[in-house]
Amino acid sequence: MRFSRFITLLTFSLAMASCSIFHRDKPAPVVETVRTPDSPTPPTAARDLADVMATDLQLTPEQTGRVRSILSNTVTQANAAKEKFPPKSPQLLAEQKRINAASQRELQQTLGPVKFKQFIANQRKMAAEMQQRQK
Repeated sequence: MRFSRFITLLTFSLAMASCSIFHRDKPAPVVETVRTPDSPTPPTAARDLADVMATDLQLTPEQTGRVRSILSNTVTQANAAKEKFPPKSPQLLAEQKRINAASQRELQQTLGPVKFKQFIANQRKMAAEMQQRQK
């Protein structure tokens, strides 16, 4: 009986010692990742770009949702292509071109001609804003 009680206390003590509640004064280790052009695009990139577009282009909630969906699908397809084809291969470049063209068409339909023109004109500025959000 005493041994099982000891094991229970030991198990509880180890669990408590490794629990983050008891280590609040220790900062979590910072792990920085280096992204290369061949790295997968993080799924948050679609959300961040959609948020920037919603603000800059004054999109309706419906348009914002549709844009987020289009961009998420684009990221998913682009990451799948990066896994399927070798980096910088003609096949990968052709697939990326196809994915981007389809995405542009969908965005143009969703945004309409005026807002799509604004999007194209402000694309670099929006990309810079999105990059800041991901840091």
